[in-house]
Amino acid sequence: MRRSALACGLLASVALSSAGWANDDVKKATADPNNWAMQQGDYLGWRYSKLDQINTGNVGTMKVAWQFSTGVLRGHEGSPIVVGNRMYVHSAFPNNVFALDLDNDNKILWKYSPKQDPSVIPVMCCDTVNRGVQVAGDTVILGQADTTIVALDAASGKEKWKAVNGDPKKGETYTGNLIIIGDKVIMGTSGAEFGVRCHVTAYGLKDGKKIWRAYSMGPDADILMDPDKTMSLGKPVGKDSSLKTWTGDQWKIGGGSTWGFYSYDPELHLFYYGSGNPSTWNPAQRAGPDGKQIDQKWSMTLFARNPDTGVAAWAYQMTPFDEWDYDGVNESVLIDIPVGGKDRKVLAHFDRNGFGYTIDRVTGEPLIAKPYDQDLNWATEVVLDKASPQYGRPQVVKAKSTFLNGADVNTKNICPAALGFKDQQPVAYSPLTNLIYIPVNNVCMDYEPFKVTYTPGQPYVGATLSMFPPEGKTNTGHFTIWDPSKGEIVAQHDEPFSVWSGVLTTGGGIACHGTLEGYLKCRDQKDGKELFKHRLPSGSIGNVFTYAHKGKQYLGLYSGVGGWAGIGLAAGLDKPTDGLGAVGNYAGLRQYTDLGGTLTVYSLP
Repeated sequence: MRRSALACGLLASVALSSAGWANDDVKKATADPNNWAMQQGDYLGWRYSKLDQINTGNVGTMKVAWQFSTGVLRGHEGSPIVVGNRMYVHSAFPNNVFALDLDNDNKILWKYSPKQDPSVIPVMCCDTVNRGVQVAGDTVILGQADTTIVALDAASGKEKWKAVNGDPKKGETYTGNLIIIGDKVIMGTSGAEFGVRCHVTAYGLKDGKKIWRAYSMGPDADILMDPDKTMSLGKPVGKDSSLKTWTGDQWKIGGGSTWGFYSYDPELHLFYYGSGNPSTWNPAQRAGPDGKQIDQKWSMTLFARNPDTGVAAWAYQMTPFDEWDYDGVNESVLIDIPVGGKDRKVLAHFDRNGFGYTIDRVTGEPLIAKPYDQDLNWATEVVLDKASPQYGRPQVVKAKSTFLNGADVNTKNICPAALGFKDQQPVAYSPLTNLIYIPVNNVCMDYEPFKVTYTPGQPYVGATLSMFPPEGKTNTGHFTIWDPSKGEIVAQHDEPFSVWSGVLTTGGGIACHGTLEGYLKCRDQKDGKELFKHRLPSGSIGNVFTYAHKGKQYLGLYSGVGGWAGIGLAAGLDKPTDGLGAVGNYAGLRQYTDLGGTLTVYSLP
């Protein structure tokens, strides 16, 4: 009854409100396919463009139209933003922003160079990446590594306002992405590897004033949950839902980073995002007083929140009592599709834990949860029987439990590795096929927890990892096509290294992505057949984007190897267990690429 009442209330509010909450400038810009006006492509997170001048029949003839160097090495994630005749390009630390004039041979109109203390660099978990600016009308919003959020005048690059979102001396940093909804900018934070209690915060788009903040764990007032109205798996969360799952004051250093991409449903007036791992990575130190596991809510959680108040409508914890660093921060794609013979408003989410979820985005109840890579071995299933006390929970294989095996024991061959079968690199959806295109890390790990002491501003990890391909395989990447209505792999293509680049789909029937060793590839959406391949200046961890200018379609992406997968190259590390275990697995990258920082843009001849 309570669940039905909530759904009816949400539907009633939709009828009264229409879709007027979205930012009008963002709506207008994203509605024009000539633009690439959001990092996510649109509010729904499809990463799909209606442009079809470049298509399956001619994409093989694409040539490089122009290139632009950011002047910065290290990993380049995200993509430029294009609105009208302007392109806004960003870099890794120190997070420079350029405005380019597409009408005038891509001339630099202005450059913004933040003044940041380089001491923030060693506090950043997994390279000095940044996932890009967002734009609304005459304002460009940048989130800096040191957690400063700044609004720039789109015409001149001059600062309109600045606000500080955190303190790097405590381990609080920023690598993520923003979303602009109505008159608010919503920003997350990183720092779980330093014992930070992370959050999402809304700032006024016009003046930068803080409006609300929602922590990932703590008292109800801090996490902005209504014990009677916020739902989880169809039931109210109840009072102190988070505090009850932490021992003592552990929640104060609880983690739950919020650095992924956000999506937003203007009709339901809810935005969606995920929280990351609990601190520390040693699960034994987070066990209850009786030595048993407890869920440590709300880390590893998908949230649906009202952007005006920050109050959560629902929360779903995908990996309770995380023992493997399976951050839940990956993006959610909002689609309306039939599931089980019924049309549903759903979100599709491909979690680091290796399960591809199709979730009712009104209620937060999981409808489908299936492995999107066959090598998953840490769990047997996610229980979807609502009558079961295990409803919504993955069923852990005891031999892969780093908790049951104990601290200082090296648990072998866990799949996926901590970086997940997919990490920050976003998927794309195509309405032409109703399928989703997934860039996959086909990587496993050994995981040995150890005791660690919390000191503000110092690493609070407590685990040694080694990463490697699954047994019997040499490749560590896949390009996978997925049916979200059935939870099934439609097609899968091997890649030698993890596909750490975000996918783009277009009205031309293509799906394009970069590769770690340094290629742009475009494929047929129907079956994933490779139609185009071109060498880039460096390995790519950027997201492919497209736009049109003066009647001509262009397609581009950043190269600049780095991120977690490329941290060995980016930071000059060579010990196999360095980079939280990634360096050994990706050592072979040195034979194919080196550092860079270049935007490459393609077009038809």
